[in-house]
Amino acid sequence: MVTGGIAWEAINRLAAPSPVAGATVIWVALAGIVVNGASAMLFARGRQHDVNIRGAFLHLAADAVVSLGVVVAGIGVLYTGWLWLDPVAGLLIAVVIVWSTWGLLRDSVALALDAVPEHIDPRAVRAYLSKLAGVTEVHDLHIWAMSTTETALTVHLVIPGGHPGDVFTAEVCRELRAHHHVHHSTIQIETGAHPCELAPDHVV
Repeated sequence: MVTGGIAWEAINRLAAPSPVAGATVIWVALAGIVVNGASAMLFARGRQHDVNIRGAFLHLAADAVVSLGVVVAGIGVLYTGWLWLDPVAGLLIAVVIVWSTWGLLRDSVALALDAVPEHIDPRAVRAYLSKLAGVTEVHDLHIWAMSTTETALTVHLVIPGGHPGDVFTAEVCRELRAHHHVHHSTIQIETGAHPCELAPDHVV
């Protein structure tokens, strides 16, 4: 919405250019580059693994880019008098912000919809569970993000010989955590003697 506002104002200024205080704009924008750039660096390291940290990083980095665009436009207006440089810079800034934050929007929507996190391969998880000793069927497998850093899993394992014990379950949970990045696993063991209402996999 904010980016749309910037673009709308830029279009209006293209239609009706208005005076710009070039020198003031330049100095204020330079201060913005320093403050926002330095703040963004504080979040740079953790942005790969946490959507919230990435959101803060992109917000500050985008502000720094906006300030850079303002500096360039301010210098151009100051030395050439071309008032159209200001709204053109605004449109370019809007494009940069949308492009740089699109991935964040996609990941946030996926998190809200309980989608499988991008860094987890559900086929690899299913393959691991299917190869466990005594398992003849895997169904009702669900993987979703509980937060920006933790993932949950629920699954039904059919083991005709019955529950192999807590050691088996604990080992499966450790493996899922260590090699598949699943932090909270709930595993239901079935013997297959009575059909499960949630089998086969297309049943939701």
